Amino acid sequence: MKRLNDSIKAMLAKELPVQATVSKDGLPDIGPKRSLRAYDDQTLIYNENTGGQTLQNIRDGSKMAIAVIDRPALDGYRIVGTPELFSAGTAPYDNALAFAEKNGMKTPKFAVLIHIDDIYTLRSGPDAGKKIDEPASVK
Repeated sequence: MKRLNDSIKAMLAKELPVQATVSKDGLPDIGPKRSLRAYDDQTLIYNENTGGQTLQNIRDGSKMAIAVIDRPALDGYRIVGTPELFSAGTAPYDNALAFAEKNGMKTPKFAVLIHIDDIYTLRSGPDAGKKIDEPASVK
């Protein structure tokens, strides 16, 4: 399992991440996730509020890809992972609920943990799209 470094965490905290899933019929779904953030060094979390297509895709077994980009710096990351749903009465859901209350958001339907499988650079130039083997060495 890959680990988030401080650069990735800082970008996630500052920029708007966009997530992608795919339906069981192969139809891609993409959307911003303003609540997406680091949960720990190997896991992301977001508050599932809409209960729409992304939730259905997760229930149907879709992996997730998250892109976070610092456009002025021509830098960014693509994180691929396996989502897991949590409802009320679990630690991830409690985390999501506290985040929602702190940030004036509605009560989440679920908390979604994304267990990181791979991280790729989206930095402009010859290394764009390459898998990052050691995120701690990335600037």
